[in-house]
Amino acid sequence: MLILSALVSGLGLGSMYGLLALGFHVTYASSGTVNFAQGSSMMLGAVLTYSFAVTFGWPMLPAVLLALALCALYGVLVERLAVRPFARRGSNAWLMATVALGIVADNTVLFTFGKEPRGFAMDWAGGSIPIAGLSVSPLQIAIPAAGLALAAALHLFSRRARPGKALLAVMQNPDAARLMGINVPLAISAAYAASTVFAGVAGILIAPLFNVHSDMGTVFGLKAFAVAILGGLTSAWGVMLAGLIFGAAESLITALLGSNYTHILTFALVIVALAAMPNGLFGRAEVKKV
Repeated sequence: MLILSALVSGLGLGSMYGLLALGFHVTYASSGTVNFAQGSSMMLGAVLTYSFAVTFGWPMLPAVLLALALCALYGVLVERLAVRPFARRGSNAWLMATVALGIVADNTVLFTFGKEPRGFAMDWAGGSIPIAGLSVSPLQIAIPAAGLALAAALHLFSRRARPGKALLAVMQNPDAARLMGINVPLAISAAYAASTVFAGVAGILIAPLFNVHSDMGTVFGLKAFAVAILGGLTSAWGVMLAGLIFGAAESLITALLGSNYTHILTFALVIVALAAMPNGLFGRAEVKKV
């Protein structure tokens, strides 16, 4: 029963890692860059929703929608201010620039929102649902459902929708995409907006389980990047499944051995997996034409 309970908790936590990792996948697939402010995007989703719903007393749906819209705007700003100026010059300085912008966001929220963690209860997330003798929180069902649904939507969007095909074209050959009339900078900005929306959704869903505060996304963002690498940055389904595996492993280690061993063993397992499969569990090696 302990193992089953840990697996249920791990799937919920892993889905949240997968949502954050999907953001890394989207930006890498479209531009070859990643947003290291992804943890801050998760924090913004939670803090903004809390502010609108609790502080201002708005209904939950408008609060969530506006919070996600502002997360998307933040993603566009990250791309415009911290990525595009350096990527155009062929510089990798966007790595540090996105980290710095995330730190700016964290500290801005610290000064405006405060440093005290705040609980965020949602009416629909209360209670429990009996499943196989376990009392499962609705959130433990909602988080995996949302993660898998978004992964499926992203897969269908990139394969069926015209804008999604444009993103694939940008990923495969930006110069050819530009010649075909695709607005490459706009496509990359849209990818960054989508990445921060994924993170915002993760922050909103995880907020009732963890206190809302300015640095809540720091550790989650680091783990999500490990998940993205583990799953393979080129695969949407890969990073989502890797998130589930990572979350389940983390919960099992905590339940069976104690929290002191959690980070040691989970990251050691990531290193072993990447040593065996350098392109990730579901990634593909890049083919270079000569």
